[in-house]
Amino acid sequence: MSLKKVSSDQPKSFVFSESNQLIAESILKKYPNKNKKSAVMPLLYLAQRQNLNWIPLAAMKYIAKYLSISYINVYEVATFYSMYNLSPVGKYFVQVCTTSPCLIRGADKLVKACKEKISEKENKISKDGKCSWVEVECLGACVNAPMMQINNDYYEDLDEKKTKDIIDSLINDNPMKPGSYRGRKNTAPEKIKIPNGDKHA
Repeated sequence: MSLKKVSSDQPKSFVFSESNQLIAESILKKYPNKNKKSAVMPLLYLAQRQNLNWIPLAAMKYIAKYLSISYINVYEVATFYSMYNLSPVGKYFVQVCTTSPCLIRGADKLVKACKEKISEKENKISKDGKCSWVEVECLGACVNAPMMQINNDYYEDLDEKKTKDIIDSLINDNPMKPGSYRGRKNTAPEKIKIPNGDKHA
């Protein structure tokens, strides 16, 4: 798992778009006046969505001013949480869970597929600019391990071949359907054969 690095290529300025400004205002209304600084996390996420899935330093400074807090208060939040990207990512950002449940179920094969299909190293955008990948901590879908998150979607119950097929679909700009790749619905048990020949679902 690689360390987060702040991009050396930074835009000079950042402001919320007109539509995101309205969203930001609605977010602030959820917090008492004395606790406006607590909105830093949703505002960072909003900025990330606006800026092709990564947060430039200019956005952190903008949010600090927007909330009337110090820049370092915003910076320490953005650099602490793995859900915030501090450098450009691919159009399709692949996050592979490699914590214990996923690792036991074969997450290393998913990592192998990413290295082969996207790039040998984490946080490196593929040559066509379509994809980048990174190992992450638990994404909360342990029951459907191994799994990965692509942008806002979860792809679960994977193996190496299925992962490669999914990445190929991203490269072709025709993403495969998210969800379980063992035919399960949500967290339903897998269909398995039991000794008497019946099936258990």
